[in-house]
Amino acid sequence: MARVDISDLKKSFGALEVIHGASFCIEDGEFVILIGPSGCGKSTMLRMIAGLEEISAGDVSIDGEIVNDLAPRDRDIAMVFQDYALYPHMDVAANMGFSLKLNGIDRATIDERVHTAASILNLEHLLDRKPAALSGGQRQRVAMGRSIVRAPKVFLFDEPLSNLDAKLRVQMRSEIRELQQRLKTTTIYVTHDQTEAMTMADKVVVLNGGRVEQIGHPLELYRHPANLFVATFIGSPQMNIIAGPPAARFGAATIGVRPEHVLISTDGDGWKGRIISAEFLGSDTFLKVDAGDIGEINIRTDGDAEIALQQPVIITPRPDRLHRFDEQGRRIASN
Repeated sequence: MARVDISDLKKSFGALEVIHGASFCIEDGEFVILIGPSGCGKSTMLRMIAGLEEISAGDVSIDGEIVNDLAPRDRDIAMVFQDYALYPHMDVAANMGFSLKLNGIDRATIDERVHTAASILNLEHLLDRKPAALSGGQRQRVAMGRSIVRAPKVFLFDEPLSNLDAKLRVQMRSEIRELQQRLKTTTIYVTHDQTEAMTMADKVVVLNGGRVEQIGHPLELYRHPANLFVATFIGSPQMNIIAGPPAARFGAATIGVRPEHVLISTDGDGWKGRIISAEFLGSDTFLKVDAGDIGEINIRTDGDAEIALQQPVIITPRPDRLHRFDEQGRRIASN
């Protein structure tokens, strides 16, 4: 295990700078997720940590040692790629033990480590199979097993679940998190999927345009987004953003309220509107309300709610869950 420090990290491709001085730390044994939209620089940053991409400026330190000039194999890290990168002509056991073989580890030690990793990942019955005979989830486990046998200081994951179907992604999220908690290996995980970030991470680093927007526990980002970007990026459905006179009433240039924090009724005080769409998903119902000059408001309510299209309604944001932002889109702290 090891602490990883990112200090004023920059990356340029010619005159184009794509990472703009990122700084953060991953504590020993911590599971940290780098998240952001496509093109935000998260995979580039992971590749710089791994040594697969040259660092333009700044430092990457692992366990107190600056590793900028070290080759990937000398950084004591193991990376799991999106496409698994398994050798098709080798069986599972050979795939898992190949890096150890290259490093001159003796056969008995390789076999011991492979069987230990296979036991952890429930792969013992698959050790003699080729990758083509495995499911997507099984291939992902083999890729993880290949990393486990090396006993690295740091695990790096680059969008590891993006090729799996929805049901398998849910299963693998749980398995990867449980594995990390069992091994207690420092882990850096890249994804664009906020569900993965919210359910798996000890800490989330939100990136946008090569800059760090906010760092914190998943619930901290959800409850106290630092700015409008984080507010609208974290949470599904997306936060409702309202500007103009309704926001000014709350002492802000813009206010935000999550769909699950909008109250809906048929009478009383509040914003008047009418329901223009409804999606019934069993436990939840997702509504879209036309609130006139305020705009369209998305609402997440109980699945048993009695709803009719074009029904007039009164909606109000929960005052204790209202988010306020200034003219620059920065969060205004509550008094």
